[in-house]
Amino acid sequence: MSRIEQMCVERGVKMTGQRRLIARVLSESDDHPDVEELYRRAARIDERVSIATVYRTVRLLEEKGIVARRDFGEGRARYDPAHRGHHHHLIDVDTGKVIEFKDPALEKLAAEIADRLGFSLVDVRLQLFARRNEGTGPKP
Repeated sequence: MSRIEQMCVERGVKMTGQRRLIARVLSESDDHPDVEELYRRAARIDERVSIATVYRTVRLLEEKGIVARRDFGEGRARYDPAHRGHHHHLIDVDTGKVIEFKDPALEKLAAEIADRLGFSLVDVRLQLFARRNEGTGPKP
C-alpha cells in the first residue's frame, strides 16, 4: 500500500480500485504532476480510468489534506503529496523543472520577519523562479 493510500484510509476516504490507482500514481511521482499528467500515467496502467475520475479524486485528496495544490505560474495546478513534509520550490524558468528544498535559515528568517512586524508565523510557502547561471551546476 502506498503512503497516499495509507493516508486515505487513515482519513476515512473510501478506496475504490481507481482511487487506489490514482493514489499509487501520485505516490510514485517524483515530480509535481497536473491532473492531465496524472490521467495519462493512470490510463497507461488501466485504460478504464476517466479524466473526470482523476479530477474528482484529486479534489477529494486535496480537501482531505493528502495532497497540496501548487501553482508554479504555468496556468495549471500541480500536485504535491502532503507526506513529503514542509519544503519550498525552486522553478527553473527555462526547463520548468521544479527542485524541492528545505532551508532552516530561511525558516528562521521568516519567523524573525513576522515577529518584527508583530506577528507569529503560521506557515511559509516559498517559490523561487530562477535561471541557471551559465557554466554552473548544482551547488552542494
